[in-house]
Amino acid sequence: MTAEELSFPIYPTLKVCGFSFVLFLLLGTSLAFWFARSRHSIVKAVEFLVTLPLVFPPIALGYLLLLVLGTQSPLGGFFSDVFGIKLIFSQTGIVLAAFIAGLPLFIRPVQSALKSVNLKEIEDTARLCGTPPLKYFFFITLPIIRNSIAAGLLLGLARASGEVGITMMLGGNISDRTNTLSLEIFNSVSRGDFETATFLCLLLVGFACFIYVALYLVQSKEVI
Repeated sequence: MTAEELSFPIYPTLKVCGFSFVLFLLLGTSLAFWFARSRHSIVKAVEFLVTLPLVFPPIALGYLLLLVLGTQSPLGGFFSDVFGIKLIFSQTGIVLAAFIAGLPLFIRPVQSALKSVNLKEIEDTARLCGTPPLKYFFFITLPIIRNSIAAGLLLGLARASGEVGITMMLGGNISDRTNTLSLEIFNSVSRGDFETATFLCLLLVGFACFIYVALYLVQSKEVI
């Protein structure tokens, strides 16, 4: 595989990780806070859906999402007709697949940190002192749970970068467009190009080692 051919699966993978990082940080943190603090009955239902990628076969989940997000579905048709955005067989599709796959791994540590008794006591003290909710969330809550957020981001990105089943369904595994590193390994093995498959695996091994070391450093720090 030439450097030019190698850049095609690497670029979508980096793009997926970048967008997933932002989505985890913004939407994932909001969901984790909602799950940890809300007692509304709908929370359990949404939490079940978010956790589904951990307990449901990825290829089957990808097929269900294909039905829900396809251009012939109400939701997929709405995005296509109104915003001109195709949610499947596009780079948007592989970003969605990576985000959905990694979201439960991001939410778990953040949700656990937000349920900490010590954290709630500190927040209650800030509330009694008259600190506005938005202010103590950004200047007290987030700094305290920053290590849990970092751990969640690392776990979520690790899962997002290695996703295959959901990505294949939503992205379509289109050469030079939606074939991420993991899908390109599958493609290389399918056509008997084991040298390329091995090289791409080594790239993912390097990324996995980086994630492991970073996660170890994060978890070694004291967290409330």
